[in-house]
Formats: sequence, structure tokens, C-alpha cells
Amino acid sequence: MGYKIKLTFLILFLSACTTTTHPVEPSKLGTAISSDTMEAVLDKPTELELETIASVDWVADLSDVLNLKDPKAEAAAIKDRKEPIQVYAHVIKHPKFGYFLVDTGVSEKLLSDPRSAGVNWLVAKKVQLAEMKKLKSTEQILTALPQKISGIFLTHLHPDHISGMAAINDDTPIYVGKGEARSKEMVNLFLQGTVDGMLNSKATLQEWQFESDPQKRFNGVIDIFGDQSVFAISVPGHTIGSTAYLVRTKTGAVLLAGDACHTRWGWDNTVEPGNSSDNVKLSRASLEALKALVGRHPHMEVRLGHQ
Repeated sequence: MGYKIKLTFLILFLSACTTTTHPVEPSKLGTAISSDTMEAVLDKPTELELETIASVDWVADLSDVLNLKDPKAEAAAIKDRKEPIQVYAHVIKHPKFGYFLVDTGVSEKLLSDPRSAGVNWLVAKKVQLAEMKKLKSTEQILTALPQKISGIFLTHLHPDHISGMAAINDDTPIYVGKGEARSKEMVNLFLQGTVDGMLNSKATLQEWQFESDPQKRFNGVIDIFGDQSVFAISVPGHTIGSTAYLVRTKTGAVLLAGDACHTRWGWDNTVEPGNSSDNVKLSRASLEALKALVGRHPHMEVRLGHQ
């Protein structure tokens, strides 16, 4: 009896460690391709438009968004401090398929009544929610669009990247990296309730079906619309399902790195995020892969997770 009780508690504990208990299914959107196929068209413009909108000014512990143990950070004598950051929503306008968000910004509801948006007081205190200063809420972003959005592409499921969900229609398709929703990390014991609360009543999460890249540059690449205009790139490390997005616009290719790199200093010096990442070593490898991509396509614009 004692063994069975212990086993039951262990199963419950492991279940509680997933990022979210929200339903998940494989994405029907997108086709796995090689990085060679993607890179063959990156320097050619399309008719897509992309707007990056800062939703709030915020602060974070620098040790969370930058690995201060990295030799470059140590050599620069960088110490932990409160680092100014922002939370973004990126709006893609596709001439055929409509409007999509990459990440969600921050909703009015979250700012005015965090508990009703799924955030309890402990998480609100830990993430310094009171330090958020509204610039443009998710509601304002959506209201300014001429039509409803057709979907949301998430870089990952950390609360600051889904903090606009309260403003999103319940039937809006949501896409996320493979393995992201059921990833098991100790931090999820703290965050799962918030992620579940933010996703409550929303559509089933659809996971990108990445396959091995023949060139082994990335963990996988998805051609989202089948027209080589927008790509999802698997960049695990910050979270297991972290995803970057590459958008070919009228003015050239734009890389939305997500939290594969939070800060400009981190990007310029190839230093990955710190304590907020699940796997720092894997995060470094993904950052190096993205920097190598930009090195091969130097005209590409890079937009980072928070700066």
C-alpha cells in the first residue's frame, strides 16, 4: 500500500510539472522543410507587412535575461540589476491569409485585474507585474486592425508572452512549439496555474510539427503558409519548444528571435539568457545558430525578445 501511495504521488507530481494542462494537438498548418529551402528565398522581398508594437515598459532581473556567468559577461564586469525591457506583439499582415500576431502583448484586463486574467498574487509579485507601464494594450492593438486576427504564433508559453490572451477571441487558433505545452520543469510548479489561467477557454494549442533539418543548422523549420513567406524555426533552450519566426516582408527578411535572446547586449556578444532558461547550454546553441543565419544573410533585421 505504501509503495502504491508513493507512486501515485510521484505521478501527480510529474503531471503538475508540465507547462500547462491546456489541450494540445498537432498543427494542421505548415509544412516541414529544410533550412536550405528557407534560405534560398530569404533575400527576396514579398508583399507581407510586419509591425512590432511595444505593449508595455517593464523591468526584469538582469540575471534572468542574461547569463551573467558567461565569460564575456564576467569580463565586462556586468552585475545583476533591474534591467529595462519591453513586452511586444508583432502583427503580420498576409495579403491572402489575413492578420496574425506573434506573441500577444499585454491586455488591459491583466494590468487592471491580474487575478481575473489568470495571475495570482504570488506570481504577480515575483514577475514584478506592478512595474508594467502600459504603452499599447492588446485590446488597442486588435481594435486598430481592419479585421479580426486569423491566428497567434507563440514563441513560447512563458506568461509575459501570452499576457494578452484575455483580449483574444476564444476561437482564435493558437500555434506553439513542439513539446512546449507538456515540457516538465520544476519552474512549472510555480507557473502552471498562471499559464492555465491565461489559456482558460481558449482554443486547443496546435504544435508545430518540426522534422530534422537535413543541413542540421536547426532543430527544424516550418513553412507556415506554404508560400515561403513566414517560417517557424525550432530554437530550444530557453524552453524546450521555443520558436523563432522569420518573416519575409516588403522591405526584407525580419527575424523575430523571441527569448532565444532577450537583450541587445546578449545578441551583440552572443550571450544567451540566464536564470529564466530551462537549459542554458541548449539556449547558447540555438542563439549561435540564429546568429550564423544572420551572418549568412547580413541584410536581415533582428528583433529580440524584450529589447
